[in-house]
Amino acid sequence: MSDDDSRRSKSEAPPEAPLGYRQSRRASKSAKTAKRAESQHKMSTAIGRSLKTTRDVGYYLALALGTLLVGILVFVLVATAVNGIVRWAARNAAERAGSRTDLESRSRENLLIVGEQNGRAVGFIAVRIDSANKQIYGIAIPDGAFIEVPGQGFERIGESYSSGAAVSLSAISNYLTVPFHSYVVVPSTVYASAIKKQSLAGITAASSGSNLSGSELDTIGRDIAAVSQKNTAIVPLPVKPIKLGSQTYFEPQRAQVADLLKSWWGVDASKAAKVTRVILYNGAGSPGVAGDAAQQLIRAGFRVVDTKNADNFQYPATQVVVQRGSLDQGKAIAKVLGVGTVKQQASDQDVADVIVIVGKDYKPPRGEK
Repeated sequence: MSDDDSRRSKSEAPPEAPLGYRQSRRASKSAKTAKRAESQHKMSTAIGRSLKTTRDVGYYLALALGTLLVGILVFVLVATAVNGIVRWAARNAAERAGSRTDLESRSRENLLIVGEQNGRAVGFIAVRIDSANKQIYGIAIPDGAFIEVPGQGFERIGESYSSGAAVSLSAISNYLTVPFHSYVVVPSTVYASAIKKQSLAGITAASSGSNLSGSELDTIGRDIAAVSQKNTAIVPLPVKPIKLGSQTYFEPQRAQVADLLKSWWGVDASKAAKVTRVILYNGAGSPGVAGDAAQQLIRAGFRVVDTKNADNFQYPATQVVVQRGSLDQGKAIAKVLGVGTVKQQASDQDVADVIVIVGKDYKPPRGEK
């Protein structure tokens, strides 16, 4: 066997053929045995190399397959995570759309138009001016619509104007569950023309009163002018007429109103129902104090379902009683009002979540009585 073969193999070298005694052309018995041993050795060496090569190939194949499987697993995990993040973001975006925070951020798009004649309101238009999409939506609310007016109870919305446009603003914000902070007052003829022509062109120029500055009115006027008439829609509030003696009231139809709010403001009625509902009682005796507190809470995103007098007017401190839900609701209300002792007292009633008895320690914000 050659030196190369000896270096390549770690097994014993085959026995060498004997020399000398009885050696001839015809191999002796010992020589044959040695040759057989050498042949077997070569065969076993070849098989060993083949097996080693097979093991090596198998090892690298297994390593490659493992790497591939790990790569696929990582890809699946990353894809799942990305998909989850996208879905989470989409879900959050959907939840934010129509949420109170989102509505407040877009409240600058909202404007309440008050039609006035001889100091009385003849109707209102709750408007959204969507400058980004060049569209205007409006709901015309008749003065006879019967809704909750802060500090005055359920009555014709037109009557709220006698206490000031701010009261009407709060009442309509409260009913629609959409924040309105700005208003303009226009003559009844301009109001009627806007509904008939389906156009708000010139509405700010015709204003006889507003809580907006001159520059703000000019900005709104330009936003309105940038929207074509075909992209303006003003629809009447869906109502059902109710005759009570000589007076005709209009009961808003909640289901149809909810459809409008969903389409135009993104307000989901099921989510709006989760807004904290509050009943306020005047326990201080000062006229209109419950209405002042109600307006504060409405602007802060709470829903006032009723205002009335307490059993007496001798409450020295404001009481905030949480009857349904978390105590945090009561703490948030006390923070808005600036006063209030918060406590929890469970109740089976399903009209309100929190009862507030306004005491003598409550002071309306400056500019409000």
